[in-house]
Amino acid sequence: MSKKYEDDSWQERMKIKLDINNMFAKKIGGEHGYTPKDINNMQSQANDAHQAILAAKEKERLGFMELPETHQKIAAEIKKYVQANYQNYDNFVVLGIGGSALGNIALQTALNHPYYNLNEQVRDGYPRLFVPDNVDPVRLNGLLETLDLEKTLFNVISKSGGTAETMSQFLTARNLIAEKLGAEAVAEHFIATTSQDSGNLIKIAKQEGIKTYYIPENVGGRFSVLSPVGLVSAAFTGVDIEELLAGARYMAQLCDTEDLWANPAYLNATLHYLADQDGKPMSVMMPYSHSLKDIADWYRQLWAESLGKKVTREGEVVHVGPTPIKALGATDQHSQAQLYMEGPFDKVVTFLEVEEFKEQLEIGSGYDEIAGVSYLGGTTFNQLITTEKKATELALTKKERLNCTVIFPEINEFTMGQFIYMYELQTAFAGELYNIDAFNQPGVELGKEYTYGVLGREGFSEMKDEFDGRPSKDGNLII
Repeated sequence: MSKKYEDDSWQERMKIKLDINNMFAKKIGGEHGYTPKDINNMQSQANDAHQAILAAKEKERLGFMELPETHQKIAAEIKKYVQANYQNYDNFVVLGIGGSALGNIALQTALNHPYYNLNEQVRDGYPRLFVPDNVDPVRLNGLLETLDLEKTLFNVISKSGGTAETMSQFLTARNLIAEKLGAEAVAEHFIATTSQDSGNLIKIAKQEGIKTYYIPENVGGRFSVLSPVGLVSAAFTGVDIEELLAGARYMAQLCDTEDLWANPAYLNATLHYLADQDGKPMSVMMPYSHSLKDIADWYRQLWAESLGKKVTREGEVVHVGPTPIKALGATDQHSQAQLYMEGPFDKVVTFLEVEEFKEQLEIGSGYDEIAGVSYLGGTTFNQLITTEKKATELALTKKERLNCTVIFPEINEFTMGQFIYMYELQTAFAGELYNIDAFNQPGVELGKEYTYGVLGREGFSEMKDEFDGRPSKDGNLII
């Protein structure tokens, strides 16, 4: 029997939609809104960008575009491994940071029960998931002293095996396992997700006999959630990773055109690019679903690290890049919306809306004599959060603030796969519009190199000297 995501009518029902009405002058007025002509004027540039993306894909430089097809077999292998092993563990811990963590967190939040770790019944035998995506000593120590290490599987994720944060986590966890359970137990309690052919982690994995999954060389960290980087932890919590990839394949088909009006990834990138050029560099993502809260965090890295660049491909200094901001509806109606409504005209707000929530919850009735409270009774929280989204959207539009909406028919693996692929492609396309390399991160490296030098990594002694010789601070300016 065919799986549901292979049914054309089901795919059409589960298609996520991009509503850009409120980006246009017809809705918000001519001072800040755009016209169809503005989009049409970008078509020639879009054609060039599309051809550049196709050429880069043909040269196997854009590995994220290959994952929905190439990783079908790998996803099946991961599922087989998980089914044979998940009941041996109570805890699954991802050791990684940035692109090795944010996608994992986003998938868990979106696709599993909101209290998955606390509810043994909904886990149905799958292990709890922990992603200590930092090196704060209090937080990490708190986790390690809480877990039953004998029932814990760690997945250390680093392409190079040189990421200081990740490898420090690994060294600490590995030593604890060896100390408490014996060195021979390391192989049973670790998975390594890394480069197949180079780097420190693959050497360690081979030396220790650790189960290994590979990150394609042409897939950068922030574009890697649909590779084993994200698929392994998702499968260990019961997520259907084959359906996730199917959603990405579906979106890839929808975006297989240079026509701006037919390609949601290209069109959204173009509108955000135009807004940035017009002095609106702030890009707010505001889900009206707690399940989508952490996909906004994933988006922040994707957009910021890819598009915030000093130079063009030709080396011209430009200092470009929109600033991504995460918000949450309805929570941030009570903390951020005032700024969005009446502050500077420097933002584009992207709402994430869900048509059908996984649950329906009725609001309790009572206090009939108090009109300001009793009106809520008999309605549902579903109606409340959806109405608040539409009301905030209307208010922003009335205030002539650019906003758009990505609509999820429901939140499932298929729709999440679509969203992830759409935004990854949107980012690559935006990089072409800015004429920058969207796949490097030179601005991140300098801080890393100072850290390497101070901590004594070979080859970085000059960075230590520079760090040690930095100008002293004026004590009068520390009050």
